[in-house]
Amino acid sequence: MSAILLLVLGLGGMAAGYFVYSRFIAEKIYKLDPDFRTPAHEFEDGVDFVPTNRFVLWGHHFTSVAGAAPIVGPAIAVIWGWLPAFLWVVLGTIFFAGVHDSGAIWASVRNRAKSVGSLTGEVVGGRARSVFMIVIFLVLLMVNAVFGVVIAKLLINNPGAVVPVWGAIAVALVIGQLIYRRKIGLGLVSVVGVVALYALIYIGPSVPVTLPESTAGLSPNAMWILILFGYAAIASLLPVWVLLQPRDYINGLQLFVGLILLYGAVIIASPTVVAPMINFGVPEGTPSMLPLLFVTIACGAISGFHGLVASGTTSKQLDKETDARFVGYFGAVGEGALALAAIIAATAGFASLADWQEIYYKFGEGSLTAFVDGGAFILAAGTGMEMTVAATLLTVMAALFAGTTMDTGLRLQRYIFQEWGEIYNIGWMRKALPATLLSVASCLILAFGAGGADGSGGLLIWPLFGTTNQLLAGLTLLVITVMLVRRGRPTFYTLGPLVFLLVMTLAALLMQLRDFFQKENWFLLGLDLVVLVAAVLVTLECVAALRRAKGAANDESVS
Repeated sequence: MSAILLLVLGLGGMAAGYFVYSRFIAEKIYKLDPDFRTPAHEFEDGVDFVPTNRFVLWGHHFTSVAGAAPIVGPAIAVIWGWLPAFLWVVLGTIFFAGVHDSGAIWASVRNRAKSVGSLTGEVVGGRARSVFMIVIFLVLLMVNAVFGVVIAKLLINNPGAVVPVWGAIAVALVIGQLIYRRKIGLGLVSVVGVVALYALIYIGPSVPVTLPESTAGLSPNAMWILILFGYAAIASLLPVWVLLQPRDYINGLQLFVGLILLYGAVIIASPTVVAPMINFGVPEGTPSMLPLLFVTIACGAISGFHGLVASGTTSKQLDKETDARFVGYFGAVGEGALALAAIIAATAGFASLADWQEIYYKFGEGSLTAFVDGGAFILAAGTGMEMTVAATLLTVMAALFAGTTMDTGLRLQRYIFQEWGEIYNIGWMRKALPATLLSVASCLILAFGAGGADGSGGLLIWPLFGTTNQLLAGLTLLVITVMLVRRGRPTFYTLGPLVFLLVMTLAALLMQLRDFFQKENWFLLGLDLVVLVAAVLVTLECVAALRRAKGAANDESVS
């Protein structure tokens, strides 16, 4: 079948979700108020609390949540066939991710921009907050450590991407000054920024950059990881308007241009989807599609990490409460569109089924390689672009998104340490610099302590990312649902996704537990048990919190 059909059905469904379903959720369920004074105005400090144009904030939110995961997850999951991955991405975006993301922003804004971890203590209870903080820390540790490894490998595999990836930071710094210091209009700045970024992408292959085979005894992979975390530490301490906002905004525009090019190439070249609709001949060792499909594809359908960004940084920059619909729900649509592109590239970017099967010879293969190679094949066929330039464009797209996620993720991890400092009355931990150093140290301990001199230790716990991430999404939906119950509003639209996620997460954790035991992987087995216990506690807290909330709502209605 033609990939054009997937493109039209997928984007058409997501567009309908935004224009129809998100309006209903915003007006009837969350009841967003344009006159509500948001924390960005109430606590404006020019560093973290900054009222922000909704288009710029959308760029920050979207690119912060759309790291490499919405590419990696779908590009792995198509091993079960393109149809299950396609349906989960489209339906998940419409009914799960958009509701979750916009709801997390709303919940935080209504509670002085507190993080969803802090909110859990107030809305659900102290025990739930303790569980939540552990899950949040694990997710951030996985995201930051793994994305550092992913970006390093991308830069090593495609040296032509080094100049545009790092040049994008300089472009973002200039854009921040032009918008906030020079007060130049967003339209002109956007055009200049996109042109500069794509000029760097075109130039990049001509000036490839490689690190020496050994620097102070460290491999290129290890050196890139250290450089990336050094940059992320500095970026996380800067005021959001200096680098975070403009970098995320220009990356968001870059993604749309990249998606337009890729989708345009699909329409022109009309490639054939060579992967099977449902793969009944999966390679030996491939786990069951149910329930692992729903944790393999997290980002791109629904992701708990989004709730951390929504309540950690986005809620502090929301100009009007009604902007939560555009920033949150449309941000989820943007990530869904990226996941859809990954599915098309990983299923239609090959000349034949045999070529596809050569890449997908075992579970876990494909991933970024399938996206970059398959997408480059489609771009070259549809636009006439040179394969090297096309591959660089897609590599830069993946690396920039992973980089912006690291920027935001490290900032959020710093917030977690600062919150622990407040909870346990540790004065020095409340300060930004020590909390940032602790965040970087914990990621590097995982990367180098578990992975050795190569620094790839973060990949060891990646198999648990999907389940931990979906558990986090369930916790966020629990907070939102309890708030809705207390306000006497319908809860079906958040409670339904919450129950579905908890069931799939518990089933996936049990399946992984058996797999880790059989492989005698005691490190992952121990972590799996920690997450499994957390999932059970969350389920119990869900029932207890909802009962309390309904009881309180009934008492108020009687009185």
